[in-house]
Amino acid sequence: MELFWLGIERWIHFLSGVAWIGLLYYFNFVQTPAIAAANADSDGPGPAAINKYVAPLALLWFRWAAVVTWVSGAAYLITAPHLSFWGAATLGFAEGHQASQLIGVGAWLGTIMLFNVWVLIWPNQKKVLGIVSATDEEKNKARRTALLASRTNTMLSLPMLLFMGASSHGLPF
Repeated sequence: MELFWLGIERWIHFLSGVAWIGLLYYFNFVQTPAIAAANADSDGPGPAAINKYVAPLALLWFRWAAVVTWVSGAAYLITAPHLSFWGAATLGFAEGHQASQLIGVGAWLGTIMLFNVWVLIWPNQKKVLGIVSATDEEKNKARRTALLASRTNTMLSLPMLLFMGASSHGLPF
């Protein structure tokens, strides 16, 4: 039965991570260029529908997928017999175990990404989308901060996925 719950924790972590990273890539590779194109098209409908209907819902899923991914990953590290939360948190220095070193790097990258979602991206997107009031100057600054944090997360996602996978499958190089 214990193995069953470990599998459930791992699948929750995996599926919520797919949602989180999938939405991250959507924002960076689909929505941002689409809004830029909509702003540049003087005869088009503009980005209002995306900003009013799509972005708030996508951001809701995005930020909560980040939380579920982090919490389920931490739960898995706590309960998995071959890993430890403490070992990952100390990058394996507390144990000297290679799997803890590898998963620890991935976990720390994921932690930084979670911080970026809740502390940098979401508060600034609320200003950009008009969920909270802000001046045009504040919106422009918020737009830039959210964009940089989101692009940072996109770049961090690649090594994070590499190290997470490497903890159970080894490094591919």
